[in-house]
Amino acid sequence: MMGKGELVLCLLLSCLAGQSAVGAEPAAQQPDLAIGSAKEPKRAQFGQELPSQVARHVADWAVDSGDHGGMPFVIVDKVDAKVFVFDAKGQLRGAASALLGLAIGDDAVPGIGQRPLSSIRPEERTTSAGRFVASLDRNLQGKEILWVDYDTAISMHPVVAGSVKERRADRLSTPSPKDNRISYGCINVPFSFFLSVVSPAFTGTDGIVYVLPETRSARQVFGTYDVEEHARARNAPG
Repeated sequence: MMGKGELVLCLLLSCLAGQSAVGAEPAAQQPDLAIGSAKEPKRAQFGQELPSQVARHVADWAVDSGDHGGMPFVIVDKVDAKVFVFDAKGQLRGAASALLGLAIGDDAVPGIGQRPLSSIRPEERTTSAGRFVASLDRNLQGKEILWVDYDTAISMHPVVAGSVKERRADRLSTPSPKDNRISYGCINVPFSFFLSVVSPAFTGTDGIVYVLPETRSARQVFGTYDVEEHARARNAPG
């Protein structure tokens, strides 16, 4: 049988234990900072440039998804007649106006790469939309170019003189993209831009060229997603 002193001591210890249990937060309620932390979407860095909505959409998607494979990449915006060159981390290296295929359209005529230029009709002079693995090479005259799509003979190169009537250099310098449709399909850029931006970006490596569509959506052509929507879905609980 418990003595009076032992009973008092027992009650005192029980009271202290109860106070300790009330003051302590259960371990299960402690926040776990390592689990469920939100992941921000990755984005391309355009610097001071103001790209079109679709150009930013595709560039952000390429960086966030890793579709560019850790290589430099280029966005060719046919509607705005603009070229954006990025390094492997999605940082803009430079942007410039471009001359593009005369005809509106996103598909090449089958076999057009093997035909002489003189046989190509105006309505066939398109710059095909799509994702292309590109690399530096030299044309038949020994001048450096960036091969975009060998099968359709589409390349990116410094602007050529062309005929006096075509005024290719003048077209590049105007603020409007409406007069930039003149080539047989190739992407003409200023000579200084090709020399200082395009060539260094692709020296010693392949890269990706995204030619944006003008008759279809970017989602249809590339399978893109909105990086904000994707991040929200990725971070949603459950």
